[in-house]
Amino acid sequence: MPFRALAVSCLTLLLLVGCGSEDQSSEEAAPGDTMSSTTITEPAPTATVPDTAPAIVTVYFLRDGKMAAASRGVVVGPEIGRAAMMELLEGPGRPEQAAGLRTSIPSGTHLEGLSIAKGLAEVELSESLDREASAQVVHTLTQFPTVRMVSIDHMQPRGRVDLEEFSPSVLVESPTVGEQVSSPLRITGTANTFEATFNVEVVDAQGRVLGKRFVSATSGSGTRGTFDAEVPFKPNVGGPGKLLVFELSAEDGSRIHEVEIPLQIMP
Repeated sequence: MPFRALAVSCLTLLLLVGCGSEDQSSEEAAPGDTMSSTTITEPAPTATVPDTAPAIVTVYFLRDGKMAAASRGVVVGPEIGRAAMMELLEGPGRPEQAAGLRTSIPSGTHLEGLSIAKGLAEVELSESLDREASAQVVHTLTQFPTVRMVSIDHMQPRGRVDLEEFSPSVLVESPTVGEQVSSPLRITGTANTFEATFNVEVVDAQGRVLGKRFVSATSGSGTRGTFDAEVPFKPNVGGPGKLLVFELSAEDGSRIHEVEIPLQIMP
């Protein structure tokens, strides 16, 4: 089985067992729940899970002040939330930096504690974070279905909706920078665009359009929705390419809010 398929399968199983600390509550809290002084937890349910298993996690950096997703392959046990945080604190790699990704989390920041219960992740870090850096942590941890809200260093819990100003019009969560892709290219993420629509193109190293399509999200025009679409394309040869995501201006038809994601196109 290819690593990515195995990783996704194992990730699903890991999330069923638990994410974060070993003290995991079986209850879920509604959005907006705050921390209580006493948390009743139950042991994680037993299941046949290897001590270590491959998984793909997403970490969130910044591109022009907005969230940008990056993938990391990790080998973890049930504490996959901690593994994702450790990868986030490492910062973007060189190819991601070349693609314009950066981090607002102070260099040298260490994870001092992470616990998850009742849908709330409580994070303790060695350095204080500004609102921009906090958005990176919130987005990274809320990728897991066991996390709805995040409290950083005992601050008020927040979810993605509370940090909407850091989300781009179209947030592509897959594919990510440098990923190997073949036709049809599956793209997933969230969007908040006019009439919930936007355009995507797959181009080669010379800028030739190999495939394109019009995409609709589940909602837009002030409300963030999700999208999951496939883009068929015809590669001339394998090699570097890009995914272009953009809106068309209602005023003059020009491209606005364009994002480029470098990819490796498979022949």
